[in-house]
Amino acid sequence: MQQQRIVYDDTTTRRFITASILFGVVGMLVGCIVAAQLAWWQLNFGVPYLTFSRLRPLHTNAVIFAFVGNMMFAGVYYSTQRLLKARMASDLLSKIHFWGWQAIIVAAAVTLPLGISTSKEYAELEWPIDIAIALIWVVFAINFFWTLAKRNEKNLYVAIWFYIATIITVAVLHIVNSLALPLSPLKSYSVFAGVQDALVQWWYGHNAVAFFLTTPILGIMYYFLPKAAERPVYSYRLSIIHFWALVFIYIWAGPHHLLYTALPDWAQSLGMIFSVMLWAPSWGGMLNGLLTLRGAWHKLREDPVIKFFIAGVTFYGMATFEGPLLSIKSVSALGHYTDWIIGHVHGGALGWNGLMAAGMFYWLVPRLYGTKLHSVKAADLHFWTATVGILLYMVAMWASGINQGLMWRATNPDGTLLYPSFVETLIAIRPMYIVRFLGGSLYLLGFFLMVWNLWKTARSGQAVDGETTVVVVEEKAPASVVPGKPAWVAVVTGWPLLFALAIIGISIFLGWSGPVRAIVIMGAIVALGEFAWIIARRNRESGGPSWFALIEGRPLAFTVLTLLAILIGGVAELLPTILVKQAVPAHGEAQQPYSPLELQGRDLYVREGCYVCHSQMIRPFLAESQRYGDVSRAEEFIYDHPFQWGSKRTGPDLHRVGGKYPNLWHYTHLMDPRATSPGSNMPSYAWLAENRIDVKLAPKKLALMQKLGVPYTNTDVDGAEARQKAQAETITADLASQGIEVTWDSEMVAIISYLQRLGRGPQDIQPAPGGIKTASTVGGTP
Repeated sequence: MQQQRIVYDDTTTRRFITASILFGVVGMLVGCIVAAQLAWWQLNFGVPYLTFSRLRPLHTNAVIFAFVGNMMFAGVYYSTQRLLKARMASDLLSKIHFWGWQAIIVAAAVTLPLGISTSKEYAELEWPIDIAIALIWVVFAINFFWTLAKRNEKNLYVAIWFYIATIITVAVLHIVNSLALPLSPLKSYSVFAGVQDALVQWWYGHNAVAFFLTTPILGIMYYFLPKAAERPVYSYRLSIIHFWALVFIYIWAGPHHLLYTALPDWAQSLGMIFSVMLWAPSWGGMLNGLLTLRGAWHKLREDPVIKFFIAGVTFYGMATFEGPLLSIKSVSALGHYTDWIIGHVHGGALGWNGLMAAGMFYWLVPRLYGTKLHSVKAADLHFWTATVGILLYMVAMWASGINQGLMWRATNPDGTLLYPSFVETLIAIRPMYIVRFLGGSLYLLGFFLMVWNLWKTARSGQAVDGETTVVVVEEKAPASVVPGKPAWVAVVTGWPLLFALAIIGISIFLGWSGPVRAIVIMGAIVALGEFAWIIARRNRESGGPSWFALIEGRPLAFTVLTLLAILIGGVAELLPTILVKQAVPAHGEAQQPYSPLELQGRDLYVREGCYVCHSQMIRPFLAESQRYGDVSRAEEFIYDHPFQWGSKRTGPDLHRVGGKYPNLWHYTHLMDPRATSPGSNMPSYAWLAENRIDVKLAPKKLALMQKLGVPYTNTDVDGAEARQKAQAETITADLASQGIEVTWDSEMVAIISYLQRLGRGPQDIQPAPGGIKTASTVGGTP
């Protein structure tokens, strides 16, 4: 037995805090710009790199991965060392992690405005950056788990559980969703297509919110809130239930983003059911946080740190109530594709993450610099500006979103649409866009106030690293929990694991059962649970450790079980859809491969970020069929790498736009949107008429699509350039006959060819010279 002095690495924490604050300013400033662009389209300035559709992905990535990501790493590095009573295992790995993550953020800031994007929401970065993210995440994981291995505290505190779940799950999500074949260093195509790609993307997208914006922040809550309140966590048992229920249930909820789409009904229903189930663990965690303040509520009046933490946890409760509510099919029918969803996600990002970040910074920075907070009054002012700002934002988006949903579905007594023009909804909600901009600006103003306050605080002190003294005891061989059985056997054969596996096995058959058999099976589950509870109670009465106590001090077992918890839901949902050939014909009559020119145009559609404002998914509602055309079907997207269903309608759905308007209409609309759609807030894309496509890329794109399973022949690939030119000259000739001169290899011609193709079946498509059918040879009718 000997004493050991440990000096923590707080330099890394200070670096991540600085980066988080810096990129928070950038991300929120870009957010205010794009919010203003929705109200005043002129603020796009006619510059390709400053359009709403290119800046919006920059905003989301900056807030999620730069602001919240760096904040999360700061909290993890600070709390992990103190909870494990060990310095991070490698200073070198900490430095690589920090600088590598900042390099990734800079790469995102450069590529996204340039239009270098995969179009997959929250995963827009191209394949070289995706590989860098995976490598830096592995560096972080090695450093974290290495520190766990050399810890001086046997049992793992609640916060560590959530950090483990974050590291493991984000790695799985990122790797699966980022699978792609590269065309060039700046372009790739997802290995998944259509329905497959949609489910994989929203399995990732929803759980990126769950395991990047929620679980690590919950870990931070469990560490910093008790520290600030000087109170223990309200309920340790509730934290156990909160953790395992959240980790297991969250992974199933992704399909609720795809309700009433071409996704199979069983997957939609499964996503809805598990989303509603999330109410219980989410609110359990919220109550655990709020009730930690029992006996110390007076601090809420005096301490701005407590104010930020409690408000943040409250916004977490609001967001996790609203999320399951929006996942109910009838509510989703009204709210999906509207601004209601935008208000919801900002309530989580700025209300939950943003206020928790501010509270953590106000608590940490004085301690990291050995001084006091410069101005408590300024921190209080920040709290009120941030809270009022986010409430203005959310209320404006609630009003806007519900208004949109009701106007889209409104009909006259004879069944015709009351508001046939999509632009009518934009004009109606423009005041709400102005309020949204004002609320976001107020939130940003409070953030600037925090920047000044923390800068003055740091200037008044000097950087100090925390330290502690621990007693190092020589490890003894672990004793058997049950005579004759090692501890790992007790873990594997423990009742919670066996009970969980039994429930999963029984539940598989539940959906195949009639009502009577289903009741019997449910009764069997209840009886099995009662039996398991009796066994657990007898084990406690005999003085033996609980099953959770066994794994709590064994990081490897804990990590493996966490991985199993998230893989069960992931595999159960993804595998049937990845093997979707049984459900969707590989050569469905509703779809033919894109022509070379249409494929070039589709890539321009992705580059310009058209998916940000336009969906390509007509839902099975009468109003949508009247407004847009026939309901979308799964087989129509089998050659779409990646899918383009969209998640927000700032403009109308485009799935049936092919052939609806002549080529001249599309040209005019892209040059001056208000010439064809008075009142539109869409910016001009006039540069498309001047820019040229790389005609040499056409055969390379078709060859890559061949590898992805699109049925192009070698003849198609060899003749791609000639067919590309032939189709383009048909469009230019049509435009020239109406007085518009544009070169055949312009980007404008390519994107028109793609738009004219959307939603058109073989019966609508004429053969172009060389064999591949094309949509734009017809020109369309108004």
